[in-house]
Amino acid sequence: MPPTFSLLILGDEILSGKRADKHLAKTIELLSARGLMLSQAHYAGDDPERITALLRQAFAAARERGEVMFSCGGIGATPDDHTRQCAARALGVDLVLHPQAKALIIERMHDVAREQGIEADVNRPENQHRLNMGVFPAGASIIPNPYNKIPGFTCEAGTGAVHFLPGFPVMAWPMMEGLLDTRYKPYHGQGAVLEKSVIVIGGIEATLTPLMQAIEAAHPGVKVFSLPSVDHAEYGRHIELGVKGAQAAVDCAYPELLAGLLPFGLQLGPELVR
Repeated sequence: MPPTFSLLILGDEILSGKRADKHLAKTIELLSARGLMLSQAHYAGDDPERITALLRQAFAAARERGEVMFSCGGIGATPDDHTRQCAARALGVDLVLHPQAKALIIERMHDVAREQGIEADVNRPENQHRLNMGVFPAGASIIPNPYNKIPGFTCEAGTGAVHFLPGFPVMAWPMMEGLLDTRYKPYHGQGAVLEKSVIVIGGIEATLTPLMQAIEAAHPGVKVFSLPSVDHAEYGRHIELGVKGAQAAVDCAYPELLAGLLPFGLQLGPELVR
């Protein structure tokens, strides 16, 4: 079975509305394209205690159940970036300058200097400060950054892991894709979920609940879902009623759901497959 994937999105700017989050939709897209799915997502501001608590939970889930978390944001070296320090605190380890990260950051310094037509001076105070972006929890491994070479990092915990990415989508998304297409490639297609549903016009959830419970009881591994709407332009009050799960299980459960709707005498709209 593929690991359970979760997402942590950090930054006061997201919670204040200064910037709109784009990571959630993109992560779902990247996972779905590979037959995988996201199980949960969390948002948190730049609060070290809260971030540390969330990461402790993530590392515990990684150790106990092999879960995987992608964390986006807060890995820079300014005073409002706390993620590296919080990860070390959550693991109970020291922060150390990763030698490969150091080499990549220095390489980036030289790249920028060449673009400006000057010679790079690694010993300048601002360049020495930039090396802090390569200070990771002891034992971490780097995540390559194809955009500007400044790496992210991975902290292993049992059979799971937490992958720390920048908050910038232009950096974070290629880095996430790289992980999905290397480390998690063997799991591609194993988390695919099929949905089959029907529009039930005028349906009432309370009336249909016993049918939904019966379908779930008869088909372990299948989830029955109900999405009500009260003001749809075409169907008015209706319910999208369906089942989701592995294809074989859905193919068995869905006809039973349709058959179970017949005694109610309800008008059925289009059927949907996702």
